[in-house]
Amino acid sequence: MSIIDLLLQPYIFIPLVFPGLIAAFVLLLIIIWLERKIAAKVQLRYGPLYVLKPLGGVIQTVADLLRYLFQEPIIPKEVDKAAFLLTPAFLFGLAYLPLIIIPISPTYYAFRSDLSLLIALALTTLAPIFTLIMGWASNNKFSLIGSVREGYLVTSYETPIFLSALSMAVLYNSLDLVEIAEAQRRIWGVFLNPIAAANMLVLIYMSTSKFPFEIPEAESEIVAGPYTEYSGIIYGLVMGASYIKLYVLSLIYSILFLGGWNPSPSPDPFISGGLLFLKAFILVAFGAFLRAVYPRFRIDQAVNIGWRIAFPLSILSILLSLVLIMGGVRFAS
Repeated sequence: MSIIDLLLQPYIFIPLVFPGLIAAFVLLLIIIWLERKIAAKVQLRYGPLYVLKPLGGVIQTVADLLRYLFQEPIIPKEVDKAAFLLTPAFLFGLAYLPLIIIPISPTYYAFRSDLSLLIALALTTLAPIFTLIMGWASNNKFSLIGSVREGYLVTSYETPIFLSALSMAVLYNSLDLVEIAEAQRRIWGVFLNPIAAANMLVLIYMSTSKFPFEIPEAESEIVAGPYTEYSGIIYGLVMGASYIKLYVLSLIYSILFLGGWNPSPSPDPFISGGLLFLKAFILVAFGAFLRAVYPRFRIDQAVNIGWRIAFPLSILSILLSLVLIMGGVRFAS
């Protein structure tokens, strides 16, 4: 077997290339540049410009990455060194891990399970634990406040996000991501259960601390929250983790509500995977756009949204799915 054939094997290509490490890294560079550019346009500024000026400074993020790589990380004396240094690696790794489970066509996947939806969602819930440890290990009041805020947010969004996803699993009669995408050949889930779709989209932005839920980091109040004491490439890791998590949840959302790779004109995994990536990219870009147009909520407002609005809506979305099933709606994969 040649190196190219080996690279194209799903168990290597998906974790390493697409939708895995390389695709996530490219999306990370593009989306951070796009986020800065959109915010600048709304505020009547230029934003990133001078690094490759003819293309609007599109490789500014690459220059920033090089700076992080060669910048000396500063480790304060008062921190718990083991926890301080290890938690960014665990945070980034757990944000990336669910990508291995994401299929990119009906026949091209690295790992398939009857419970793949639950496994992917469960893995995304582990990262906040390390954000809490990070805040404690930093021995800094801003870091501690930021991590406690993250803890409050987790309790308010995790239950509704699972219930919204499970409302669609009830409708599709499956927890397998491949079967869920194939079940939407005729009609996408977003048109049958818009309550679950709208609710889960808002909760995705809340779970990744994107505006208007950028409460744990809140630069104008607590510097950078749990990441205040980090610098150099370690800071790059912790900041990149939330974007990777947003990318993962956008892929899961695209499979649950936007038909996955449907309507793909070809079963070729590169075409169907490209269509799936495009849908996820639009969701991530929309999250970047929100930064420019929405002010940040207070922590009590965000928790109220989670328990008083998102939770009842997630229960309502399950009831809607049950009504549709009793009304004779069936998805066939």
